[in-house]
Amino acid sequence: MGVVPASSGPTRESDRPESERTGPGRAYWLRVARETADNLAPDAAAREQAGKAPIDEVSRLREAGLLTLLQPAGFGGGGADWPTAYAVVREIAAADGAIGQLLGCHYFLAWTARHYGEPAPAAQVERQSTAERWCWGGGLARQEHPLTLTRTRGGRVLNGRQNYATGVLVADRLAVRAVRAETGEPLAVVVDPAHGGVGIDGDADTFGQRLAAGGSVEFDAVPVAADDVLGSLAVDEDLLSPRAALVSPVGRLLSVQLRLGMAEAVLAEAREYSRAYNGTSHAPGHSGWPAGSPQDPQALAVYGELTVLTRSASALADQALEAVHGGLARGEDLTHDEYAETSVLVAMAEAAASRAAQESTARALDIIGTRSASSRLGFDRFWRNARTHTLYEPVTPRLRDVGDYFLNGAHPPFVLPV
Repeated sequence: MGVVPASSGPTRESDRPESERTGPGRAYWLRVARETADNLAPDAAAREQAGKAPIDEVSRLREAGLLTLLQPAGFGGGGADWPTAYAVVREIAAADGAIGQLLGCHYFLAWTARHYGEPAPAAQVERQSTAERWCWGGGLARQEHPLTLTRTRGGRVLNGRQNYATGVLVADRLAVRAVRAETGEPLAVVVDPAHGGVGIDGDADTFGQRLAAGGSVEFDAVPVAADDVLGSLAVDEDLLSPRAALVSPVGRLLSVQLRLGMAEAVLAEAREYSRAYNGTSHAPGHSGWPAGSPQDPQALAVYGELTVLTRSASALADQALEAVHGGLARGEDLTHDEYAETSVLVAMAEAAASRAAQESTARALDIIGTRSASSRLGFDRFWRNARTHTLYEPVTPRLRDVGDYFLNGAHPPFVLPV
């Protein structure tokens, strides 16, 4: 299985419009991400236990300039590309998994305005989003009871209630999926949550990813202007271009980075804890030394196994990222077969990252032993965060896609992330 080659020619930096040229560069944004992660990490366990809406955390992201990372430099944004955004999400997720999820969701939903919208209204949305440093929340995935967009004498109104995993408690704008009442066509719609017809309830009450700001939203006759409709989400495989379908692996690769960040974080924290209590001193409130000593052969073997598992998943994620980046560069030249190969690579990366996250966050507790049960240390949050995310984004359908492609050459179905 190869990767999609990047196109030369019209996608070269010198050929891009001024509004799309890059800003400070990858090295700058990775430094900003590390500094922000270092700011989030020290109180991550305490903030997670408090479970408050992450208003302060979003302010930290906003002040660092990370909310406008993907927005065109000509609009005042960071002008960064997706590989940089993926690296930033992974860095933040390693410090705080829930905030990493929130930032990844924000990037994906903010980008959909450009991907789905007509050029003029999409540019206007991006300009305003950049100028006001919006945080985006919501989701475009299909839900059981869809929101409805109904025509009235004054225009169109949005009605219904849906649950969202990420961002709604702190969002400046919501991007949601709704269907035309007359035709059933699914549409991507932008909503201002400050409108009086929007009611937001922080009733998610999940055992993990508690700071991802999920909740339910009630839409009661919320006016929707023509420019608030980004575009159609209809999936007709005969009409959907590979470029349009690429939005699926672009979004799903964010989940891969999130899971890898979680796996790397728990291993790093467990390692530091093991080194701090090197067999000559005891953790406060406990006696004896558990099997997780740095000299214990069994602990060394487990650390080795989890390191191999995580590094292998990271290598597969790099292949998937190269394919996605190449597909974005090719644009309308991307073929259906190239898209299918890219989507399958992302599915493989999802499966590997899911296993790495779940194995690492669970088995790290065994390495540390009874001390990991201390709520003060907060080691349990890694497992709870990883398990919650993988419940929302299960890996079994992705494994079926990989198997069907390998055995039958079937192209994966178009699936938007939650």
